[in-house]
Amino acid sequence: MTATTDGSTGATVPPRAASASTDRTTPAATGVKEAAEGAMRRATDHLLARQDAQGWWKGDLETNVTMDAEDLLLREFLGIRDEATTTAAALFVRGQQREDGTWATFYGGPGELSATIEAYVALRLAGDAPDAPHMAKASAWIRERGGIAAARVFTRIWLALFGWWKWEDLPELPPELLYFPRWFPLSIYNFGQWARQTIVPLTVVSAHRPVRPAPFPLDELHTDPANPNPPRPLASPVSWEGLFQRLDKVVRGYRKVALRRLRGSALRSAGRWIVERQENDGAWGGIQPPAVYSVIALHLLGYDLDHPVMRAGLESLDRYALWREDGSRMIEACQSPVWDTCLAAIALADAGLPADHPQLVKAADWMLGEQIVRPGDWAVKRPHLPPGGWAFEFHNDNYPDIDDTAEVVLALRRVKHHDPERMEKAIGRGVRWNLGMQSKNGAWGAFDVDNTSPFPNRLPFCDFGEVIDPPSADVTAHVVEMLAFEGMADDPRTRRGIDWLLAEQEQNGSWFGRWGVNYVYGTGSVVPALTAAGLPASHPAIRRAVTWLEQVQNEDGGWGEDLRSYKYAGEWSGRGASTPSQTAWALMALLAAGEKDAKAVERGVRWLAETQREDGSWDEPYFTGTGFPWDFSINYHLYRQVFPLTALGRYVHGEPMPEAERS
Repeated sequence: MTATTDGSTGATVPPRAASASTDRTTPAATGVKEAAEGAMRRATDHLLARQDAQGWWKGDLETNVTMDAEDLLLREFLGIRDEATTTAAALFVRGQQREDGTWATFYGGPGELSATIEAYVALRLAGDAPDAPHMAKASAWIRERGGIAAARVFTRIWLALFGWWKWEDLPELPPELLYFPRWFPLSIYNFGQWARQTIVPLTVVSAHRPVRPAPFPLDELHTDPANPNPPRPLASPVSWEGLFQRLDKVVRGYRKVALRRLRGSALRSAGRWIVERQENDGAWGGIQPPAVYSVIALHLLGYDLDHPVMRAGLESLDRYALWREDGSRMIEACQSPVWDTCLAAIALADAGLPADHPQLVKAADWMLGEQIVRPGDWAVKRPHLPPGGWAFEFHNDNYPDIDDTAEVVLALRRVKHHDPERMEKAIGRGVRWNLGMQSKNGAWGAFDVDNTSPFPNRLPFCDFGEVIDPPSADVTAHVVEMLAFEGMADDPRTRRGIDWLLAEQEQNGSWFGRWGVNYVYGTGSVVPALTAAGLPASHPAIRRAVTWLEQVQNEDGGWGEDLRSYKYAGEWSGRGASTPSQTAWALMALLAAGEKDAKAVERGVRWLAETQREDGSWDEPYFTGTGFPWDFSINYHLYRQVFPLTALGRYVHGEPMPEAERS
């Protein structure tokens, strides 16, 4: 098979023979089941050894260098940038540069303009000379792609803070946005929670338009320094793009006539909104970007750096930093202990660890302590729903999510706890909360109900990725699976979720993956949910999924999918170098579909066994997690451990059984 080329990016679509590095091999005489059992034992020991003394697991959460660049720019803006932090951050950023001088947003991906601009500026802050070979190569590439003028809005906002870009040349969202009624299409509660937490502080920044003295010019990043922002024609006024471009002009014009008292009141309301949502650890929503913008906004509103809110916020930002053995410093966009812990517990239980094993009980204790029992922003649309969800992070009481809650319940059900009454009450609260968060179409989003307004994504300001939170197949599947394990497969609400999933199946038999890459993740989530809910393996939807997975299996026996499938599904759906996590997702679907004895499963299991390291771990440089499809990608470093162990455990011990079948 010959490779094809994606004409839009110049990226080469890999043939099916994706090579995988092998650190250890299983002797040819070893049978597949024996190989699986050995790999499972080693993986179990490795994962148990990684548990924190408090009961949780957390792997590194790797994204891209914009996190590191913006951390340095924040410190420069506040006047607190120090040499040690700068040197360590620059070491990491420099190490991520590609041979063509660019920075990508995922491993093996194409150079990305905004990431490259921000990385370049970070290295200028660290003292790298613009005529150094690696810097000159980057700036030349930036100019060839249109310079700063072609960068995303958020990148230009960061540059405007230092006068490298004009505030007048940026889209604007006024703080009065907070006063829009909740039914209004552009109400702040019609944005996804991650966008909401980012946009509110940015309305403050946009209103103040601060400019700090620039430590150096950036003329080398403009195609024409004398005319850095050449005018561009507006789109047709009868198109959505053209309509919102003209709306942006109206919003910018409003700035000149805004009533001073109204603007002042809106800014104070925004400040209160931000402070009220600060978590106990000082962060906002457990996510680094909203924390960064919130600190800037509050500083502009008069909070000095010694104010308790600001002190806590800055200290929280330091906790996103990972100091590596080579002396470099990497910033995590967020941290995933609840997600990692519930997935680890499921993996260990499915691999045969006794339900009363002390480490599983300790994990359950920790998860029980993380349940959120107070309302958050989700209550705006569900004011009468009692709380009971779990969040993704250590501290994020305002934004529990439906996906974590479903998986935590599935994990807790696998543990024999010493306080069963406490366990049942917690599970009951979680199930009730998830059922109450069902959207009107029968499916589930990640954080909110019916967060489907098409208008926020159309704003010129919102070019940084997905800004709404509509229901997705992967989240809906996890909820359906959880409900099936709770003996609720025949509940009308579960059946509505199943009907929605069946209607969402792609023509080729796969499902789109919103929070993992991509069709392999979606399919690996949906098939186990449907079979747990009682659909027979012979169901046409299950057979189409099996056929698709068999068709996209790599010649080496594994499965992989590149993030370009989000943009170019025709060429990249189910295509990419084999990875441990994606191979495991495919196996989990095939095993749930009754394909244990199939050749595809045998080859996939053998690939996992052969690529396992001696210490029981796997290597996975590829990004298989998703923040925003295509725009923001994640490498969860624990995915390479928990999902292969889950797949191997189910291959050796069989599928976990729902409540109705466990008597």
